[in-house]
Amino acid sequence: MSSDAHFGLTGLATMGANLARNVAHHEIPVVVHNRTTSKMTTFVREHQSEGPISGRESVAEWVGALARPRVLMSMVQAGAATDAVIDEIAPQLDEGDVLIDGGNANFRDTQRRHAKLQQQGIHFLGVGVSGGEEGALNGPSIMPGGDEAPYDESVKAIFEAIAADVDGTPCVTYVGADGAGHFVKMVHNGIEYADMQLIAESYDLLRHACGLEVAEIGKRFEAWNETELESFLIEITARVLAKTDEQTGEPLVDVILDAAGQKGTGRWTAQNALELGVPLTGITEAVFARSLSALKSERGHAAEILKGPAGGTDASLADDLSHALYASKIVAYAQGFQQMGAAAQDEGWKLDLGAMATIWRGGCIIRARFLDRIREAYDAEPELANLMLADFFSEALERAQDPWRRVVARAAELGIPTPAFSSSLAYYDGYRRATGPASLIQGLRDLFGAHTYQRADRDGTFHTLWSGDGREVKQD
Repeated sequence: MSSDAHFGLTGLATMGANLARNVAHHEIPVVVHNRTTSKMTTFVREHQSEGPISGRESVAEWVGALARPRVLMSMVQAGAATDAVIDEIAPQLDEGDVLIDGGNANFRDTQRRHAKLQQQGIHFLGVGVSGGEEGALNGPSIMPGGDEAPYDESVKAIFEAIAADVDGTPCVTYVGADGAGHFVKMVHNGIEYADMQLIAESYDLLRHACGLEVAEIGKRFEAWNETELESFLIEITARVLAKTDEQTGEPLVDVILDAAGQKGTGRWTAQNALELGVPLTGITEAVFARSLSALKSERGHAAEILKGPAGGTDASLADDLSHALYASKIVAYAQGFQQMGAAAQDEGWKLDLGAMATIWRGGCIIRARFLDRIREAYDAEPELANLMLADFFSEALERAQDPWRRVVARAAELGIPTPAFSSSLAYYDGYRRATGPASLIQGLRDLFGAHTYQRADRDGTFHTLWSGDGREVKQD
């Protein structure tokens, strides 16, 4: 290995191994390391013919094999494992070196690590990487945050080479300071939660409300992928539904336990939205739906006790579902982008929301046809308050709202839960109303807690003397 190698990667699980191979495929020398040496040596032996790959056993040897300024990327599990890797690597680095965390870290952890390493003169980047193992190998969507100057000087060319490419544009752009990259990846994952929940609810309705067989539903998703619903998740839904279990001969989806897992990014997205005061209803309901699915034994017991409607089928819902799915998908993205805008203001980041849509067009899990429309919306109005207000999306929601309402109403009548569809529609209706019932809430808060209220007809803050003479008093 020549000393002109600047890029090193530690953590050779699936994502890290495929990223290292991707780098080497672009003739960029990469030096790899892994806590378990045998994994490193096996990786090098199996893949060194693909490009300039070499490995080192110890951290000191690994760091020493790189020319300055070094660029080192950690692809280990988020949390304590990441802190342990950083603590081991940092003493070996020189001022001006760049350390990258490419795991799914909480952005608050990234901010903490950035501040600590900054004191040592080490540049730290928190980088979101989306696309799964296939994307890591063939081109992911990359969301780098942290120190901009060293990113531009030492990292940008590498990431642009290995990222997915759409219409000649790499799916990577500098996001913002300290934890911005990991924050954007967190929101990406939150939207992914909502997207998958909407797909699951669509499948549930097609099967249990419309009476379609699994193979028929798979064909319908395949057809939807030729429409405005075209996306990676719709595409792979058709593939999953077409799969037959080799042991039983049944559709694979019927032998998979109906208890969804989660690794935390969706929950973080919902928690952050509560802190920011952003109504992230679709994503939050998707997180709760996974939590409810995990109560498998309780649900089995409840099914014997709790009663619902008589049931039945309604084949007409099948034609309405694509419209409801598209409208609810718009809401999920609108909420996610609104959350990113609110966080940018709160954290002092200069997020380019149109650029986020651009880099999500390829490589990532939520890549979809209408991301171009999101980019166009922010190009036309950079300060757009909500994506639903852009002409393209407001018109799409207007066209979809009648079948959307029919789906939610009929699902409720049939006793089939649709938390993502229902909450998305409720958000749309709540957002479009100039006047809502929160005036009563404020009146109640003032009565039991003297929390005051504002009036709609004049400026100021007021309190009613509820237990006295009932007078209204203006507060200073």
